[in-house]
Amino acid sequence: MHPITLPGKWRLVLFVLTFALVDIKAGAQHSKLVNGPVDISADFRDFSNTIFFADSLAAFDPASGTGRLKWKRYEAFSAHNFDNSMLSYKRSYSNEFPAIEYAQDPVLPFSVEFTSPRTIRIRANTSAQMQASEPSLMLVGEPVQDKSWKYAKISGGHQYTGPYGSVIIYENPWKVLVRDATGKVLTQTRSTTDGKASFTPTLPFSFVRRASDYSRSVAAVFSISPDEKIFGCGESFTKLDKNGQKVVLWTHDPNGVETQTMYKPIPFYMSSRGYGVFMHTTSPITCDFGATYGESNAMQIGDENLDLFVFLGQPKDILDAYTDLTGKAPMPPLWSFGLWMSRITYFSEQDGRNVAAKLRANRIPSDVIHFDTGWFETDWRCDYRFAPSRFKDPALMIADLKKQGFHTSLWQLPYFVPKNALYPEIVAKGLAVKNANGTIPYEDAVLDFSNSNTIKWYEDKIAGLLKLGVSAIKVDFGEAAPLSGVYASGRTGFYEHNLYPLRYNKIVSELTRKMNGENIIWARSTWAGSQRYPIHWGGDAETTNKGMEAQLRGGLSLGMSGFTFWSHDIGGFTMKTPEDLYRRWLPMGLLSSHTRTHGQAPKEPWEYGEAFQDYFRKAVELKYRLMPYIYTQSKLASEKGLPMVRALLVEFPEDPGAWLVDNQYMLGSDLLVAPLFENGKTRQVYLPKGKWVDYQTKKVYEGGWHEVAAGELEVIMMVREGAVLPQVKVAQSTREIDWNNIELLCFANTPQKAAFKLYLPGREKVETVAITKSGSKYKVSQDPFGGKIKWAFH
Repeated sequence: MHPITLPGKWRLVLFVLTFALVDIKAGAQHSKLVNGPVDISADFRDFSNTIFFADSLAAFDPASGTGRLKWKRYEAFSAHNFDNSMLSYKRSYSNEFPAIEYAQDPVLPFSVEFTSPRTIRIRANTSAQMQASEPSLMLVGEPVQDKSWKYAKISGGHQYTGPYGSVIIYENPWKVLVRDATGKVLTQTRSTTDGKASFTPTLPFSFVRRASDYSRSVAAVFSISPDEKIFGCGESFTKLDKNGQKVVLWTHDPNGVETQTMYKPIPFYMSSRGYGVFMHTTSPITCDFGATYGESNAMQIGDENLDLFVFLGQPKDILDAYTDLTGKAPMPPLWSFGLWMSRITYFSEQDGRNVAAKLRANRIPSDVIHFDTGWFETDWRCDYRFAPSRFKDPALMIADLKKQGFHTSLWQLPYFVPKNALYPEIVAKGLAVKNANGTIPYEDAVLDFSNSNTIKWYEDKIAGLLKLGVSAIKVDFGEAAPLSGVYASGRTGFYEHNLYPLRYNKIVSELTRKMNGENIIWARSTWAGSQRYPIHWGGDAETTNKGMEAQLRGGLSLGMSGFTFWSHDIGGFTMKTPEDLYRRWLPMGLLSSHTRTHGQAPKEPWEYGEAFQDYFRKAVELKYRLMPYIYTQSKLASEKGLPMVRALLVEFPEDPGAWLVDNQYMLGSDLLVAPLFENGKTRQVYLPKGKWVDYQTKKVYEGGWHEVAAGELEVIMMVREGAVLPQVKVAQSTREIDWNNIELLCFANTPQKAAFKLYLPGREKVETVAITKSGSKYKVSQDPFGGKIKWAFH
């Protein structure tokens, strides 16, 4: 290679421009826009950095699973062939002085542990400095050692075998290989030897040391197998299967649902091969799922130390094990499953009272009135006070609404503009995130939730609203914690940014539970563990067909990341919803665990005319009739870490077709929903193996692809043949539901004996009800409710 010769001043300009592209903050790529996602992968391609490749085991204690891993030093360089250049890696040697003080090829701690019969923990350090011992907010507790795994010494390595698979640690070259119980290789680490079959240089399992500040990040590189599919990573709006994608896990406000960035990134995914992975860190992560090289799953993790949990099993097994570790979603209150009526925004007490009155006058069931950004004196300027000019008596209004069966929800956010009356106090008391120079990094003051004084101040503001009778707080935003900020925790935004939503969710949820006794918030941003604080909604969806489609993909992806409960803004957020789109979107929103109409005005059905209002009523009545099924399935899902809006592959992992569908879902275990994403009364629907009954038309279908026509409601709803769906008569709010009279919908050719699950409010557990068929009639043959319920069959 011949260097380009430039005049001296131009060499200086080039140097300055090059240096300007390097962010001096640990691990951060230069962001040209505030809160731009941090892509770690660039650091592994930077010629100024040093790369260390995992090489061999220097020591290992089988009893504890701890040892030391040798890392060989490499550097990136330009490889050339016939006018073509590509990045490659070559062996490099110590550049430190004095050399005797710094290892050429460091030997550092490494361990493999087992925390459940399905869970393997892999840890590796990139320096002699150990991680802080403070409890992780992402975990429900420190994992304990599982004794079911048995050790055996094998030629060239060490093997541990458990009930669901095995792990082999090879010594030289170092490799961790994971198999299932049948012996099939699920995945394995990639070393330099694994790349020899390709002319394309590939990154092996490694860590990078940056020349800019000597900070380090790990690339945990594992194999991807033929036809492997990867799902999860949070509420991702791109194609459901992440194989071939590069996913940056950085909480971000994408202002919509048709981009690669996410409100709700989660450092967890699962594979069709039968394993899942949790990257236990709050740092930015770039998951390169075969996007750069097809055989490499390169988890480029900003953290200086690696902490991976690998789970074995089918999707339900993996989600159960993952949420055992990070927490399961508790059941929200019954009323939250009803309709939340909202728009951006209701500005006054009279607005709220009028909407409530019209819902009741028009016999449209509903349980919540939500006041968005306009309940303050100045729209959007959050000061936790109802505008005195427009709310004569907020406490009385809230009490009156509750008498009518309505709970009240309020919007707020953790950012404070300089014009906000609370801004001087927040800054003066040091409650906001700071810069290195002690000032605030943005124009807005961003509450520092790692500061105990901030938490107390914030809890006092939220508690004042809950004392007024407010039932739910909308935990909006939270995606913009400053990367350059210095937090009370002692860490920068590199580690606090992604953790911010979890802190935010936790504070409001735990305070609401303490004061109201209910598990309920309405939140937008998340990180691993946020599922413990339901509910989360899908952000500001575009009011388009593609927005509707992407919104569903996001919900399915979040569901495969440990979240049981999820909702979205019916009809889209960004503009007035065209009536045809509203008609199609409405059933998708109602056939969810939680349901909210929200976005640009109008959202109220009477604003679209009488015909649409009648349609709207019928759709809402469907959900209220199905409330026993939805409530029961929610309880069952919450106990196992399963999503209520469920990708087909979760329920039907043995059906190859189920792994390919990303525009349908199961609502619980028995009801398949296929929304209409375009105008027209039919769509192609994939039905997993078995027979299915159309809920609306009662037509029976075999498994496979079908062109199916919608019924009266513009949606396809299919029920597994043989299922029994418990229903109730329509009530105007959930508190008015008559749980003593249950209607049972038995679908075609139900066998002589069948059973279904039922969970009723106030009960401790889900009960199993058995029915029998005699001739053409059914009767309840096993009643765990002791005759307190009157059963009717339909």
